[in-house]
Amino acid sequence: MAESAREEGQTPPAGWSQLTAINTAKMLTIVLLLVLAGVIGVQDMRQVIYLSLHISYCLWWLLEQWLFPERARQLFSERVGVVGFGFALLFIGVLYSLPGLLAFLNPVPISQAAVALALVLFSFGSLINASADAQKTTAKAMGAGLVSDGIWRRVRHVNYLGDLLRYLSFAVVAGNIWAYLVPALVLLIYLQRIGQKETQPASTAASSW
Repeated sequence: MAESAREEGQTPPAGWSQLTAINTAKMLTIVLLLVLAGVIGVQDMRQVIYLSLHISYCLWWLLEQWLFPERARQLFSERVGVVGFGFALLFIGVLYSLPGLLAFLNPVPISQAAVALALVLFSFGSLINASADAQKTTAKAMGAGLVSDGIWRRVRHVNYLGDLLRYLSFAVVAGNIWAYLVPALVLLIYLQRIGQKETQPASTAASSW
């Protein structure tokens, strides 16, 4: 957006894109988790598994934009100012790290059942989310409208489902009821987005994520 504005001789929009704010927040999450590991220490497999899952999730979010640059141009292009940028850092970067803090403060060794459940949730969530994003990016690049086949055939917002499963896996590993606050907030945000998209015209909804 800023590049096209410069080409047309216009003043680029002030602030940052929402995607830039989210990317920075994801990097902040990685830093916070590593700080927790350094300050509190890794006591057992609970912390090891949590670090592996959450950091790999953040890294994949960043890597996916390099693998699918067209998606990065389509995603969260709205501009935010200092307040919006700071809110993204606090909400996505810090608050979403809450299950990690609880995982490091949990002295009880993680059970095999919890490990199995978390890995299943994370694996299927990642598969669903990545497949949905790849299919939708390809369809939009080819000029398709609303995607309703493939992995999108049964669930209208299947990418949200995949993301929610991954956040649930973090809460399972944390082993604390308060950790489920994050997936609950994610669910509320996604329900709000779904409600907004359902009220949009079909052409507009097809171009939004």
